[in-house]
Amino acid sequence: MLSEQLAALKQYDSATVFNAVALKLGLPNLDYTDHTIRCLMPDMGLVAGFAVTAEVTTNDEDSTALEWIDFYDYVGSQKGPLIAVYKDTDTNPGRGACVGDGMARAHKRLGVEGFVVDGTVRDLTGIRQVGLPVWAWGTVPGHGVFNMNRFGAPVTVGRLRIRSGDLLLADGDGCVRVPPEDIDDVLRLAEDVRQKEAAEFEFYESDSFSLAAMRARRGG
Repeated sequence: MLSEQLAALKQYDSATVFNAVALKLGLPNLDYTDHTIRCLMPDMGLVAGFAVTAEVTTNDEDSTALEWIDFYDYVGSQKGPLIAVYKDTDTNPGRGACVGDGMARAHKRLGVEGFVVDGTVRDLTGIRQVGLPVWAWGTVPGHGVFNMNRFGAPVTVGRLRIRSGDLLLADGDGCVRVPPEDIDDVLRLAEDVRQKEAAEFEFYESDSFSLAAMRARRGG
């Protein structure tokens, strides 16, 4: 059932899904990333899955250094499809890359279908060859000491607080969170939003468009 729900969710863009979430939960609603989290591979389309979170430092030599294999054990134990969510907590965040093409290959084997990174990445061509879309600040060519500081804990990415297990959908506009317990309502509302917008767009493009007609449609 969940696979069918995720497949249905992927039929909508992030803006439509956000509108559906806002209709369900009300406004104001900030369950989406800000402008710093950019889609670096818009041609690869959208991705939906459950977050696995980690904090890393890319150059701080004296930072906490956990075993990367322990993190990979954690990723492999989670129910997919997965989206790896990285937070660069370095004293100079973004100066070094958080993700590269080697990591992308390991992540893909463990069920990861995309990266959302509060920081930078490198080897973008290689990551594209692996087939994992990326959302991040941008790219750099290198990194220094690359330490895994913490995983499985909440992280703030693009001013969105993300917890492992959160259901995310990301596309060219960014990343939006969907409450898993409300996914059926969100899907229903997303279709309502799509149909309402289609009718509105048709009106804007029709010969019957006028400000008076617009006022009448809005009940004014």
